[in-house]
Amino acid sequence: MTIKNNAIFIADAHYNSFRKDLLGVLKSIQKKEIEVSQIFLMGDIFDFICGEVDYFQNINYSIIDIINELSSEIETIYFEGNHDYNLKKIFPKINVIPREVQPTYAKLNEQNVALAHGDIFTPTGYNIYCKVIRNSFLLTFLNLINLNGWLSKIIVDKLAQKKICHPMDNFLEFVQKRVNLYNSDLVIEGHFHQGYQDSKYINVPSLACSNQYMVYVDNQFKFIKV
Repeated sequence: MTIKNNAIFIADAHYNSFRKDLLGVLKSIQKKEIEVSQIFLMGDIFDFICGEVDYFQNINYSIIDIINELSSEIETIYFEGNHDYNLKKIFPKINVIPREVQPTYAKLNEQNVALAHGDIFTPTGYNIYCKVIRNSFLLTFLNLINLNGWLSKIIVDKLAQKKICHPMDNFLEFVQKRVNLYNSDLVIEGHFHQGYQDSKYINVPSLACSNQYMVYVDNQFKFIKV
């Protein structure tokens, strides 16, 4: 994989009925108001979605349709996050990167770039939790008992109340620890909602929190305000 000029990186949009910036960005790409050669979706694009639960696919159909339409024309890479997973059935033409194979490495000029959503290099307990919530048999069973969306509506309400935007303490120390975990010249990840970059590390801004996405243009990564 090679990162191309005019690539766009969108992270942590947490799209729901209250957070709709993602729709505007995707429509701008559709209308070619934003010039794009590649689309990197860096995880947690939806507040929640998975391939087994019909309710969340139904309420997010407009975004799903646009992403699928764009992926027919533009190379699209989707790094599954902790809010969006088991996605291949939903996005058949997209290069979907599950958590288990993150980071994925890409070339950028002479640099080796590690890309991931960001919820990796985590404790054993969290890793077990991730396997459980992604279990297709469990999710299929929950979909069967999810009559009239009763269980999904509980999840929607809980996520709507969650505070996801806040600065991290000692973030620069955290960045150095993250860089040391990866074997690459540059790390690009989302998940942490901080919108930070230096020569070794980029935390793609959260579209939900800072209303920004990132582009790679003329050998530079730039944060763009919606």
